[in-house]
Amino acid sequence: MDHILSRAAGCRAAAYIAFAITALSAAQAQPSRLESIPDKLVVLTFDDAKASHYTVVRPLLKKYGFGATFFITEGFTFRTNKEDYLTWDQISELHRDGFEIGNHTRDHMGASKANLPRLKEQVEAINAQLAAHGVPPPVSFAYPGNAIDPSGLVILEELGFRFARRGGAPEYPYEEGNGVAYEPGRDHPLLLPSAGDARPFWTLENLKRATSQAKNGRIAILQFHGAPDLEHPWVHTPRERFEEYMKYLHDEGFKAIAVRDLARYVDWRHKPDDPWMIIEQRKSGLPRQPGR
Repeated sequence: MDHILSRAAGCRAAAYIAFAITALSAAQAQPSRLESIPDKLVVLTFDDAKASHYTVVRPLLKKYGFGATFFITEGFTFRTNKEDYLTWDQISELHRDGFEIGNHTRDHMGASKANLPRLKEQVEAINAQLAAHGVPPPVSFAYPGNAIDPSGLVILEELGFRFARRGGAPEYPYEEGNGVAYEPGRDHPLLLPSAGDARPFWTLENLKRATSQAKNGRIAILQFHGAPDLEHPWVHTPRERFEEYMKYLHDEGFKAIAVRDLARYVDWRHKPDDPWMIIEQRKSGLPRQPGR
């Protein structure tokens, strides 16, 4: 009898272990519990490694407790013009502050079809510089110049990116700076639209238009360049205007996060079968709105 009981106990133990292994495997295969998407959720992004990201943007974000992503490139005059561009020590400090550092390619190279053979090299060059300065490999990418070729999505996925942010085009003309909110489940995580891409002619009303879309499960991703950005005046944001924008977000109770933090609310592994369908639907259904 003892022998039979011992064998039964052993079978139960083996079954329990097998069940535990199966449950663990299932848990690992499933995304962790996601948070509900609140209204007034915005993502703050800053392109091109501008010096004002450290001197102007950083203090304001810290003042209001905002998260943000800084997309780094060594393009333009980054290597020689430290009056207008960040130093690598400043980039490292932004990382230590808790902000996300994203990849914007070494030479600010658009992900057009002609450039795709060089995309991996461009991304890895920035990753290597970040590693040398104590910054982990980015999981977020921003398309330089909003140039996107469909084949680029596969390359970005192979390079380990979870999210990639584009501009407001093609739904809206680039020059307007208008855009649409990100719709989880409909937008591909490597084609996140900008709800607004700040322009020098923007006023607070433009920001309100962009952020008003952050409701009913939609997330407003905001794109900024320098504040100021004197080398690229077409995407320049005056310092006083930027201060006004951040104060408005704070006073109106918006929650500002980095791109990587989207993983708290959406499963980045879920991708629509046709990444371009939602874009084409918007293009055919959205009214044109004035940029000013």
